[in-house]
Amino acid sequence: MKYFLILTLGCKVNQSESEAIADRLLELGWRPAPSGHPADVCIVNTCTVTGRASMQSRQAVRQLRRAHPGARVVVTGCYAQASPDDVARLEEADLVVNQADKLAIPDLLSAWIPAPVRPARPISAEHRIQPQPAARASGRTRPFLKVQDGCNSFCAYCIVPYARGPSRSLPPAAVIEAIDRLAGDGVAEVVLTGIHLGAYGADLNPPTDLLDLLVRIRDATRMPRVRLSSIEPLEMSDAILDLVAGDRRFCRHLHLPLQSGDDGILARMGRPYTRARFAERLGAARARLPEAALGTDVLVGFPGETEAAFEQTVALIEDLPLTHLHVFPFSPRPGTPAAGYTPRIPERIVKERCRRLRLLGARKKAAFQSAFLGRVLEVLVENRRDPAGGHLTGLSGNYLSVRLEGGDECLGRILPVRLESLDGQGQLRGRPLTPPA
Repeated sequence: MKYFLILTLGCKVNQSESEAIADRLLELGWRPAPSGHPADVCIVNTCTVTGRASMQSRQAVRQLRRAHPGARVVVTGCYAQASPDDVARLEEADLVVNQADKLAIPDLLSAWIPAPVRPARPISAEHRIQPQPAARASGRTRPFLKVQDGCNSFCAYCIVPYARGPSRSLPPAAVIEAIDRLAGDGVAEVVLTGIHLGAYGADLNPPTDLLDLLVRIRDATRMPRVRLSSIEPLEMSDAILDLVAGDRRFCRHLHLPLQSGDDGILARMGRPYTRARFAERLGAARARLPEAALGTDVLVGFPGETEAAFEQTVALIEDLPLTHLHVFPFSPRPGTPAAGYTPRIPERIVKERCRRLRLLGARKKAAFQSAFLGRVLEVLVENRRDPAGGHLTGLSGNYLSVRLEGGDECLGRILPVRLESLDGQGQLRGRPLTPPA
């Protein structure tokens, strides 16, 4: 028996690709290494969106080598693609695989090359998405389905287009087939993911768009719930909002990245909207989806972010009907325009600004959670119990995490759950109203 371990850093797209790699390894007779069991192969799917992510990727490679001294260590992902020389210098890495060949790792292991291999071609040469079957054997209750990869936007701070290449899309028929396979396996929710999801379909022949894909999913699949990952504000059209509002199968959960609430910083970042335009799009979402979770990303400490610019961001977020924030400090990425921008914001100021925004985000999240106490929501129960306390955990369509009591017959099911309390750790607790049939 051959055992594998995959460690994934970064975004949902990376997680989706790791699940596809795992599925293929299972098909080839490999098995996931149980906790404490030595692995024969360790795969690190890296991230490089920030300097910290790159550091964590290097640490992960070294830690896995120490924990599994007899294993072959394979490194892939965005850090391996964007900084191949750095990764090739890692003594702990046995094989480095570029983004274009990532999904071929299981087959590469069958014809093992014992020396590190650097990426053979730039990711910018890729113009078709890697075929990726729907991950069915990963055990995830809400599997990620990658329908788009790459980005053409080249925001001033972002390394992702250099690590992921140009935007490219999975043809609609392949998306429908993948969703139907998941539904046939009893999956109750799929999460549509992409690096630039709103750009879906522009590269296909004939071209299409995200709205058309969602209409096809609505009309041609049996999936009980469909969740969208992050979408750029100006690409969240009224037509998409109307479609989501008109069909309960689409989760009441949208994520629109803001990055900054100051127009001058937004322009310097290369973001294609103003604070007023972002507020208008978020308001349109709230008007059509009054109970939706509305999340955003905020990038703190971008070069030139004065105190007044930061306060503009705080004031905007205070006024917006947001329910949760993802807050990140600016990290200069070599090769991006912003790496040379000045003036840099001192680290202590960036940390304090991040702290303020995270507290604001926590208050907004708590207010959103509290608004649903006493209400009954449809909750998808995870197919594993919380390993710490043995409780069931689940997620509502509007992105509320719920802890509840119940038997194993609840696992993997969508159940009506009454939200009863919010504990001191900010965790909602609920009670299923009826046992599953």
